[in-house]
Amino acid sequence: MNIIQKQIFFAVVFWVSTIQLSGQDNSVNSSPQYLYPEFTNSIVKMKNGEIQNAVVNYNMVSEMMVFEKDDKLFSLMNIELIDTILLQNSKFVPVGKAFYELLISGHISLLIQNKGVLKSKPNLGGYGTTSEISSTTNLSGINTGTDYVSFELPDDVMVKARPVYWIMKDNEMYRIQLKNDFLKLFPDHEDNINKFIKKNRTKMFERNDLIKLVNYVNELIK
Repeated sequence: MNIIQKQIFFAVVFWVSTIQLSGQDNSVNSSPQYLYPEFTNSIVKMKNGEIQNAVVNYNMVSEMMVFEKDDKLFSLMNIELIDTILLQNSKFVPVGKAFYELLISGHISLLIQNKGVLKSKPNLGGYGTTSEISSTTNLSGINTGTDYVSFELPDDVMVKARPVYWIMKDNEMYRIQLKNDFLKLFPDHEDNINKFIKKNRTKMFERNDLIKLVNYVNELIK
């Protein structure tokens, strides 16, 4: 692939929608719709073996990778061309139109869908309740149709993290919400897994607990 072909290739991946950031640098770095407090240098590995560097963060509301260049934010598209993104010492892989964080890669893999939803902050006298609002709500006039690039949250709106855990087994993805969701994937080892869960008081919604559990299962079935 010559230099011109490489430039065209990366332009296809690293361009679709942009938002000017003038006067928004601080709000973008601290904006709660992003997984990390700030945009950082990251490595993007393409399926054709090429490597690209970009200043990236992950938008939990849109579930899109967003990169910063020349004081603008760009949504990362054509993700079918991407193999992995190394961001903040974590590995992200494309799944559908989103990126999931790969926590364990093995015979049994564990992934987390870092998802966030917009919620209305509780009103005084509202008994501390919150109500979920549409993630496609137009906030501060910054809406690219189907893709959020960045937005400033109104005072009465917050982002609630809603992580979803997935197991990949035999190239199939399985969502894990309850203990039984996990156990039914390994019927031949159900007793041993049950003992491990009981002994370690494993919580199926805790990241570190699931990492320990999946590591155990990989040792159990190898």
